[in-house]
Amino acid sequence: MSNFWITITNFGSAAVTVPLAAALTLWLLAARAWHTAFAWVALFGAGVFVVAVSKVMFLGWGLGVREIDFTGVSGHTMFAATVYPVMAWLLLRKLAWPWRVLGVLAAAAGSVAVGVSRIALSAHSVSESVAGCLVGFAVWAAFAWFTRGDDTPTLKTLPMAASLFALMMWLHGESVPTHRWITEIALTMSGREQPFKRYSWLARKPSPVPAVPALPLPVH
Repeated sequence: MSNFWITITNFGSAAVTVPLAAALTLWLLAARAWHTAFAWVALFGAGVFVVAVSKVMFLGWGLGVREIDFTGVSGHTMFAATVYPVMAWLLLRKLAWPWRVLGVLAAAAGSVAVGVSRIALSAHSVSESVAGCLVGFAVWAAFAWFTRGDDTPTLKTLPMAASLFALMMWLHGESVPTHRWITEIALTMSGREQPFKRYSWLARKPSPVPAVPALPLPVH
């Protein structure tokens, strides 16, 4: 079963999704959809920034939420929830609205599966995968909103779909040391020698407030 979840989780890897995001940008630029391309790059970058900041804050300063086991937004989940719905949104742009929405929902379901895989592999907690979905879907929704008035880009659907699929399958299973990079940034910024770890962080329960002894009632 772990091999199944590893296969699913690899679709959310930065090694796959970042090149897909770059390829989407190139297709939009080739179609001279300048505003759409700019919105995509800016919003995708904003999503990456949110993930990176949340992880740096925990690794460098131990900032998180113990009550829900939250140490940072899941990057795999955020990448998947951003890239795949936008891919579906652009590739299905010529179809009627019901079919376009169904395609995006299918892509969103696949993104949720990536989030589930992160939990199944003990790479993230439920709260972190949920946060990844929320940030990713927010990026897609913002992209759809900010480009709603743009002319439909004259994208070559079949070549675009084929190139994106080939790129996705070619890079599937590859990895990049994003966690190591973020850890190095966190340690440099915080001045620490070692990053905070989830299990030791969870074990550091706040000290209970000492009980105030009750004063004896006066005797009349």
